[in-house]
Amino acid sequence: MTKKYTCKLTGNQTFEFKLKDSVFHPTGTSDEIIKAVSANIDTPGKILDLGCGSGVVGFALYLLDKSKGPLYCSDLSVDATELIKENARDLGIPVVARQGSVFSPWEGQFFDYIVDDISGIAQNVAAISPWFRKTSCESGLDGSDLVIEAINSAPNHLSDVGKFFFPILSLSNVEKILDAAHKRFKHIRHVGHKQWKLPDELIDHMDLLMDLKAKGWINFEEKYGWLLWSTDVYIAQDPK
Repeated sequence: MTKKYTCKLTGNQTFEFKLKDSVFHPTGTSDEIIKAVSANIDTPGKILDLGCGSGVVGFALYLLDKSKGPLYCSDLSVDATELIKENARDLGIPVVARQGSVFSPWEGQFFDYIVDDISGIAQNVAAISPWFRKTSCESGLDGSDLVIEAINSAPNHLSDVGKFFFPILSLSNVEKILDAAHKRFKHIRHVGHKQWKLPDELIDHMDLLMDLKAKGWINFEEKYGWLLWSTDVYIAQDPK
């Protein structure tokens, strides 16, 4: 099934593109990534949207004049890479889209800005969430596997002054992911934070959530009478 999605940029600027049920849909985290990344790119450069899904993050950055040359995108899903090519044609955006896991499609390629848009929540949480009903999430029991793989491999694909942007969701093992980032990069900077209400689909499984929280695999807090989780965005620079 094909739907339309409208993304708001700045002021009254918006753009519209197609979605498919088999491709991960944009979420509030997508908006936070766009906001944080665009605010921290001063000079347009070669951009890779890693784990692009429908392409919302990469498209937004291109339309905000942050990309120099074509937009580069990849995703494990064949449907995603085909959809992003179709959407790019409709939007008039030059794109190089490839299918594959993490950096496997980009051997020998270097980028000024890499945006990690790969799924990163604990698998058991993904299974009961509203976000992965028709798409897969194989990010490990604590949600750290794919994010850490991207962190460890990113230096092999960054230009000399390149920046690696990555979100960490509190529905994953935040401490473990940050520790991996500090081992691989000299400088890590926090550039975005947003809290969200836990969806009802997750609240219905509080025993599971409390067990995962006790293990340190996820975190959430009670505030204003709500249960809240968070998205945080970081920049990593200067690989060790």
